[in-house]
Amino acid sequence: MTWTYLTDMDGVLVHEEHLVPGADDFLAELRAHGTSFLVLTNNSIYTPRDLRARLLRTGLDVPEDRIWTSALATAKFLDSQRPNGSAFVIGEAGLTTALHEVGYVLTDTDPDYVVLGETRTYSFTAITRAIRLIAGGAKFIATNPDATGPSLEGLLPATGSIAALIERATGRQPYFVGKPNPLMMRSALNTLGAHSEHTVMIGDRMDTDVHSGIEAGLKSILVLTGISTKDSVDRYPYRPTMVIDSIADLVGHTQDPFA
Repeated sequence: MTWTYLTDMDGVLVHEEHLVPGADDFLAELRAHGTSFLVLTNNSIYTPRDLRARLLRTGLDVPEDRIWTSALATAKFLDSQRPNGSAFVIGEAGLTTALHEVGYVLTDTDPDYVVLGETRTYSFTAITRAIRLIAGGAKFIATNPDATGPSLEGLLPATGSIAALIERATGRQPYFVGKPNPLMMRSALNTLGAHSEHTVMIGDRMDTDVHSGIEAGLKSILVLTGISTKDSVDRYPYRPTMVIDSIADLVGHTQDPFA
């Protein structure tokens, strides 16, 4: 059997802008065997080109078309729901570029959707505008439910936290496209032309990576170089197919990781 790989980025391949030891060897082995793969991230700030540059700085050479973000998944979802629609966006270039590329118009006047993504400069004015547009009938979409994100200084409020603020003000729940929604896994599979039965999801979080992998019908591998710990696995009502210390443990076994 030939496996296809979906792998999370932060906590699996890189950690705080540093290469996770063995990640380069893992990707080199996939390329050597012609194995299909995508690198996934719930972070919607950056375009695939930006992320490729970031990964290159750590020593990982990942082509743009091998990177799949919650922004791309959100744009693909909206294009399937309402082609050539309009949106008021709170987010960065990764999200606005993805929406432009599927033909969306970005506007703050009577948009079809309010789309909330990750940003490091949340504006009270923009949040207020989003609340008023949603109250006026715009549908509420968010790229991902992560409540916090990492930084060198500590935790930062992320999309999920701002979404909760807007939900509290409007009484309208957002539809989250990114992990743990299996929609992101399925859109990644469609991008690769792969089947769930032959695909492995590698991640560092039980609540997003493993959760979405299981719901999409994938095999799942939890690595212990990021958020979740070995002890935390037992707190969840589901389990990954396999738990390993690091992505380095898969080097030499990518053709049959569960043998």
